[in-house]
Amino acid sequence: MTDWITGLIEQGGYVAIALLMFLETVFPPIPSEVIMSLAGFAAAQGKISLAPTIMSGAAGAMVGNAVWFWAARALGMERLKPLILRHGRWLTMGWSDVARAERWFARNGHGFVCIGRMMPTIRSLVSVPAGLMRMATLPFLLWSSLGTLGWTTMLALVGWVLGRRFAEVEVWLNHLSTALIAAMLLWYLWRVIRWQPHIGSR
Repeated sequence: MTDWITGLIEQGGYVAIALLMFLETVFPPIPSEVIMSLAGFAAAQGKISLAPTIMSGAAGAMVGNAVWFWAARALGMERLKPLILRHGRWLTMGWSDVARAERWFARNGHGFVCIGRMMPTIRSLVSVPAGLMRMATLPFLLWSSLGTLGWTTMLALVGWVLGRRFAEVEVWLNHLSTALIAAMLLWYLWRVIRWQPHIGSR
């Protein structure tokens, strides 16, 4: 997988980086940890420049973030409620959970959007509650951009600083990404098995 990503970056440059980060955000088959670290490594080799690498990665991710935000905003809470009531077990939440999340988001939404963009596994999902809770567009774009820029900068710098040692870290990144995906799957299965509707979920 890493050879394929490296080849795309070498052939497509900044456009390829933006496209890969967009795809990772909309449907994350390839972890951003791998994409941006490889892009930073290519910059360290002089094949591309570091600053445009970071900006193109952040821009691609933000387009994906906006897609999820507007999709969730179009769905809205009213359309979400029948889905929660009908498929609560598989979504592992009841309507009372949604109401509680809505109250929490009203108090902490800006910080959640910004910091959440820098957290593995959940960074691609941050746009969904923001859209459902109808967070104002400009604050969403501002705080998402700050968090996304911080994340892409950190990952690109990892590849840049490691330089020739990147081949060693690449193996570690692959193992880490696999472990994170497995942990998310196990956590979801555990929630499905343990899930029970709360009083007030209906």
